Amino acid sequence: MNGLSSMLPFLCTIGPFPLLLNQSPQNNFASLGSNLWKEDPKCLQWLESKESGSVVYVNFGSITVMSAEQLLEFAWGLANSKKPFLWIIRPDLVIGDRSLIASWCPQEQVLNHPCVCAGVPILCWPFFADQPTNCRYICNKWEIGIEIHTNVKREEVEKLVNDLMAGEKGKKMRQKIVELKKKAEEGTTPSGCSFMNLDKFIKEVLLN
Repeated sequence: MNGLSSMLPFLCTIGPFPLLLNQSPQNNFASLGSNLWKEDPKCLQWLESKESGSVVYVNFGSITVMSAEQLLEFAWGLANSKKPFLWIIRPDLVIGDRSLIASWCPQEQVLNHPCVCAGVPILCWPFFADQPTNCRYICNKWEIGIEIHTNVKREEVEKLVNDLMAGEKGKKMRQKIVELKKKAEEGTTPSGCSFMNLDKFIKEVLLN
């Protein structure tokens, strides 16, 4: 951002948007969302039956595609990890007691549910667009996640899920994420830099 600001003097860093929307006292933006697919809220009911911080949330995005072999490796890796997981993929595949696979979901609500807890270690499988950049920052810069090899194997998925959910590496990453989450929450309060940058941007657009 320092490099960009030297070339673009009027640079406003804002976000995370869900936290900014929460600052609206009348909650006028409750109906807004960023999902491209119709949401299935049934997964929220399923999450209510799980312990806090116990569920692995799996989502490859709204337009990612993969081969049948890759899908199978992820499926077996998740199943063998013995950890509860919520898998969002198109279309519906399997519904069970320990695990749920749905077509899409109200993502912000799922991420903020106590069972998943927004602000947890991330397993990255970068595919295209901004994903490789996000993965580099998550795994190398911020050290809050681990990248899965492009040629995904079930043994690797199982090991990494267990490492992040129950291992020492995952514990350290959770501590780092708590710090980042706190900074994000502070930045989106009315006195925070993100909130003030958004206000500055809106005023600049309206005035010009």
